[in-house]
Amino acid sequence: MWETLGTVRDLGRLQDIARVLVRYGFGDLVRRFGLAGALERAGRLVHWQAVEEGLLQLEVPERVRAALQDLGPTFVKLGQVLATRVDMLPPRWVEELSELQNAVPPVDFERIRPQLAEDLGADPDHVFASLEHAPMAAASLAQAHRATLADGTPVVLKVRRPGIRDLVEADLRLLAHLATIVEKQMPELRRFHPAATLREFAASLRRELDFAAECRSAERIARNFEGRDDIVVPKVYWQWTCERLNVQEMLEGVPGRDLAAVDALGLDRRALARTGAGLVLKMVLEDGFFHADPHPGNIFYMPGGAIGVIDFGMVGHVSEQRRFEIVRLLHGLVAQDASAVSEVLVDWTGDNPDIDEGGLQESVDRFVDQYRGVPLKDLRMGRMLGDVAAILRGHGLTLPPDLALMVKTFLTLEGMGRQLDPDFDMASAARPFLERAMLRRYAPSVLARRGRRALSGLLDLARDMPQDLHRLLRAARRGKLRVHVDVDSLKGFGDQIDRAVSRLTFGVVTAALIVGSSIVLNSAGGVSSTGLRVLGVVGFVGAALGGLYILFSTWRGGR
Repeated sequence: MWETLGTVRDLGRLQDIARVLVRYGFGDLVRRFGLAGALERAGRLVHWQAVEEGLLQLEVPERVRAALQDLGPTFVKLGQVLATRVDMLPPRWVEELSELQNAVPPVDFERIRPQLAEDLGADPDHVFASLEHAPMAAASLAQAHRATLADGTPVVLKVRRPGIRDLVEADLRLLAHLATIVEKQMPELRRFHPAATLREFAASLRRELDFAAECRSAERIARNFEGRDDIVVPKVYWQWTCERLNVQEMLEGVPGRDLAAVDALGLDRRALARTGAGLVLKMVLEDGFFHADPHPGNIFYMPGGAIGVIDFGMVGHVSEQRRFEIVRLLHGLVAQDASAVSEVLVDWTGDNPDIDEGGLQESVDRFVDQYRGVPLKDLRMGRMLGDVAAILRGHGLTLPPDLALMVKTFLTLEGMGRQLDPDFDMASAARPFLERAMLRRYAPSVLARRGRRALSGLLDLARDMPQDLHRLLRAARRGKLRVHVDVDSLKGFGDQIDRAVSRLTFGVVTAALIVGSSIVLNSAGGVSSTGLRVLGVVGFVGAALGGLYILFSTWRGGR
């Protein structure tokens, strides 16, 4: 499985990953995933040194978090994405992975100066009136520098770390191999769809590496809130912005983590909590495009009570149909309608043949029943969504990736709201949005539009059906009607048989060369005839090369 790794750098990175896993006590995974065998066949050694005593005292989630932190930016981002999968991981794991930090030592300015000069088209100290060489913040993918434009406007330069894309791409190649191995060799993990999850993660991480795409997302959200003064999105200076550089307005506000400064500025915490909730609910339930990482580090409380939002590298998309399903779920939770909740969950799990709809309905009934009679202000929306995720985990089901991101966003939002106001009521804040969304769903104009769309699709189906049936019957009459069944396990078995037969055939040919060459050399005139002697020697050389190939192929295949 690992033989297709194409570069020496991949092998070096693979060795780094194996070393970190062994150090944190996950040597059994190194063996199970075949990392050790791949490295040894490539001439690299895995040092099976003992795990440090202090690390063994940590719980498994803590060791996993620390290992991901040591493995670098790609794995830190992977851990952060897994922290959004409350439907896959228990709360203890989600809590621990949520602690993964991007903070890393900054890159010296002289190392990034050539890249900056290339992106700006001139020396950075000449482009800006002032530019601080010491970064104001450093993360795993980028670091930020304060600067001032010629007109005195303060801006922030978000600069991508030099060489980070090559490292990320190498890690993604290795993770793709790993996901394939997990799906084939660990049936108990297939329900989590590791290959599909990794593809989603890889696409998200590549988007996050494109700072121009981040700016386009910021401007899209700014347009959705055009005319409102309760949200501030930094202005982008496109003349200096590209894939590796983001130049944007600096927000002069109170960082989301500094609640003491919020009080010192005289801001109303309760109002800020309601404003923040309203902004995110509008993004998710009305716009279908939302900031998917609204933690305190990305939030600023502005003078006057507005909320500033930065870092749009991670955004979520929710289709119109999906938004309606979210509204049905949240409305069912708030209105304590168990049947509506279970219907939505069954729809989200897709065509899973293992789903026990009766058992799921029973679990949801018990869950909703515990909230009967509880006042709306006492409902904890985040806790309820967490309980829904636990129900899915209990039934071996998972959420689609876009919904998992949305659920995590709501959990983060409620946590921030309660930091500002211990009495923050997420359910009450959500109810007006849910009711408006339900009314919009069944508005006459919307129903008419959906009806026209459905009628158009039905007419297209009726128009094409005779021709499709004619083709189907014609193929059946000619004996060309085929049913294709693709079984991955049988395909893998067939590949193994094919390789074994190829080696056996090569062995027979090698043996035939040996026998034939021996007969030629021992025949009458074989020793005295130069031509026959050369032919016999060539046969023996060919047989020796064939034998070496068979030995190498068997050794490389690990059999």
